Amino acid sequence: MQFDPSHLATLSSVLQLGSFDAAAAALGVTPSAISQRIRALEERVGTPLVNRASPCTGTETGLRIAKHAEDVALLELHLSRDLQLETTAAPARLKLAVNADSLTQWFVSAMAEVEGVLFDLVVDDQDHCNEWLRRGAVSAAVTAEARPVAGCDVFPLGRLQYAATTSPAYMARWFPEGLTPEALNRAPCLVFDQKDQLQHRWLATYVQAGLTPPAHFLPSTQGFLAAAMAGLGWGMNPEFLARPGIEAGTLVELIPGSPIDTPLYWQVSRIMAPALRQVTRSVRRAASQTLLPSSHPAQGQKKSPT
Repeated sequence: MQFDPSHLATLSSVLQLGSFDAAAAALGVTPSAISQRIRALEERVGTPLVNRASPCTGTETGLRIAKHAEDVALLELHLSRDLQLETTAAPARLKLAVNADSLTQWFVSAMAEVEGVLFDLVVDDQDHCNEWLRRGAVSAAVTAEARPVAGCDVFPLGRLQYAATTSPAYMARWFPEGLTPEALNRAPCLVFDQKDQLQHRWLATYVQAGLTPPAHFLPSTQGFLAAAMAGLGWGMNPEFLARPGIEAGTLVELIPGSPIDTPLYWQVSRIMAPALRQVTRSVRRAASQTLLPSSHPAQGQKKSPT
């Protein structure tokens, strides 16, 4: 089945901007024309593509078709550059999945090196970013999974190290007799979201498996660090971010020298990999400047793109 390029561009614009009126303004047509194009595309596919609400969102099929349109735009941009053709096309849109700590520490610098691309980021736990790739919802992802998702190439990025940290006052209040399993099972901890297992990994590694302390949920990297400094609870903060507080005495490690390392990998759709060579180079370079070296190569590792 072939799609009308103007219909694909219209669907992408509606889902990106959230309304028919905004898409009409962006594409220089009337809202009525936008509605007609979406209706024609839905009739061709035989299923609704847009949930007409405020904002408009895509149905599962609509999101897949919009992602296809974005991929085609990226591939066309790559071909034009390879052939040294002049182009007046708008920047291509690239959808990626990345974990919040990487986004805070180093991923933005990788994005800043890439020209001609508008980024659309999905922020998820590093242990779950690969699920976005499996569903075909993103073209590449920063993930903790070394095994390549089907149809993807994988590159090791390095290790993100976490330290179990909190405030000195919290330590004095909750652990006056030391870091016993009983005390740790009572003391509140910090958890990023329901997918975050770092605190339980640390407990199982350094204290005792099966502990279930009460938890505050704080889905913000900076908020997580601030909560630890304020003594709201203890949590696994990226060592890179926690180090200044540890050195200043506003943070302390629950057990000095007890890190948890999370290896990170860049997984990229093999079909899209040629068009994303510059992105891959920038991601690997930015990661190498912040993360600890990988302890072993990824399974199915590909050579660095040139």
